Amino acid sequence: MARTPSTMLALGTSAPGFSLPEPATGKTVALKDFQGQPLLVAFICNHCPYVLHIQTVFAGMAAEYQAKGVAVVAINANDVANYPDDSPEKMRQQVKDVPYTFPYLFDETQQVAKAYQAACTPDFFLFDANHLLYYRGQFDDARPRNDVPVTGKDMRDAVDSLLAGMAAPENQVASLGCNIKWKAGNEPGYFGR
Repeated sequence: MARTPSTMLALGTSAPGFSLPEPATGKTVALKDFQGQPLLVAFICNHCPYVLHIQTVFAGMAAEYQAKGVAVVAINANDVANYPDDSPEKMRQQVKDVPYTFPYLFDETQQVAKAYQAACTPDFFLFDANHLLYYRGQFDDARPRNDVPVTGKDMRDAVDSLLAGMAAPENQVASLGCNIKWKAGNEPGYFGR
């Protein structure tokens, strides 16, 4: 279980565009679909122990804030050839099993993950209504085997502050999880020959 921290993309960064398939519905979901809404983008997958550890609480929190007007999207960018548990077929099942009330998208080319400088699962990016980065970092302090309860405290505090019109939280702690499973030669910073 590789422990990889998030890269902590600069606050104020504009949300990189995306247009990705949603395996559960067959629809394509794009950034422009959420114009004028705060947006939480979460890079997750099906098999990572760090994601599995928080997924039920994350799903509940997402549904709660969706009801308050916050859009939520999850993206799986893992290399499914080498990690078949993250395949679109298994994503469809995951949406039902957890369950997720938000689109769970597949980034087959990994270009969206690269644009967001996503590094791990889970990796969270919260954007304001103008889609400028407001918070990036951990869901909370809980990790597999550390006995800290999963509450989503850091994410809840950030979303509540955003909805209240407050400044971005000063103390933002990097998320920690499994590294994104990059395709050979597709790793960030890899330029080939």
